[in-house]
Amino acid sequence: MSKQPLNFLCISTYFKGEDFLKSVKAEGNNVYLLTKKKLDKEPWPWESIDDTFYIEKWNHEDVVKGIAYKSRTIKFDRFVALDDFDVEKVALLREHFRMPGMGRTTAHYFRDKLAMRMKALEEGVNVPEFTDLFNNDSINDYADRVSPPWLIKPRMEASATGIKKIQCKDELRQVINDLGDERDNYLVEKFAPGDVYHVDGLNVDGKVVFARVSKYLDTPFEVAHGGGIFRSASSKIGSKEEKGLQKMNASVMKAFGMQFGASHTEFIQSKATGELFFLETSSRVGGANLAEMVEAASGVNLWGEWAKIEAANLRKKTYKLPKINNQYAGIVVSLSRFEHPDTSSFTDKEIVWRMNKAWHIGLIVVSDSSERVLELLDQYTERIGKEFHASLPAPDKSV
Repeated sequence: MSKQPLNFLCISTYFKGEDFLKSVKAEGNNVYLLTKKKLDKEPWPWESIDDTFYIEKWNHEDVVKGIAYKSRTIKFDRFVALDDFDVEKVALLREHFRMPGMGRTTAHYFRDKLAMRMKALEEGVNVPEFTDLFNNDSINDYADRVSPPWLIKPRMEASATGIKKIQCKDELRQVINDLGDERDNYLVEKFAPGDVYHVDGLNVDGKVVFARVSKYLDTPFEVAHGGGIFRSASSKIGSKEEKGLQKMNASVMKAFGMQFGASHTEFIQSKATGELFFLETSSRVGGANLAEMVEAASGVNLWGEWAKIEAANLRKKTYKLPKINNQYAGIVVSLSRFEHPDTSSFTDKEIVWRMNKAWHIGLIVVSDSSERVLELLDQYTERIGKEFHASLPAPDKSV
């Protein structure tokens, strides 16, 4: 007897998650996409999508009414947010329609940087010293107690968007003053130079079932604010840092109540002390083509497996992880001064992926040797810098 298809409503106000949509469909389910009208020309996997619902811009009440109308004839089984900026919106939708999955409280831990830090601190996870910007006395006390430099961060933005580095108390006072009535949407934390790592994982029944540790060779902050070239590479499996980060990631997922799905979590290792600190997390697959890098190293497609986890959870079936490879991969991505850069002069056999995006150049390499991956990334970064690289100023906030 064939199983009844499940109805997935996938919500994304950005173009991403194609492999999630394909995987849901390949499992024999129905896929409905809710996205912005301006994204209708993007190369979505249309053959995997049963119907698409468009909005001009996000208005919560209008979206609720639209889904309520569609629900008269379609019994949706799952709402899924494919992008970081949609996590909280979809959590609100789940609560309105009493849909299983992450509600607003848990979603906050994966979106609001202040909520993340407070919860992590409460659960004994190491975080940089921070304070909210609610109370003047608390801010003054923090600035007197914690030496600069500091970072001012928007609570709800993704990646390095909107982050400012502050060198002294007078500058801090000025920046907070300039924020005006928006200051409650920001926090300030200690800036400690160090290596930034990311752990990309899958969670099932409240446990981490797969996680791969990688290191940004240039941090997202440096790339966004210095016009640099983005690079990341798999960490040495079994190394002290890798083991420490695997353990810390499991602690964060447990503390934040992550039950099932994909996660992308960032940590920093202090250059001065070697200590590991939790920076931020999100309940989705990492951006910047990191999923392709993780797949090249491990054989695990995070988008596709996340879709299978959602379906298994709905059907009350046991999810089975695919066979894992223990290779090493690295990615290099840059803006290009050519609309369609020619990468045919990059001929190493380790190349497994080439970026196909206007005004960008990117490569992923894979090898049994971590050292070989780093060697190739260094070579490519130098070449791209000389032959292709272009840069733009960082945006103040998301658009």
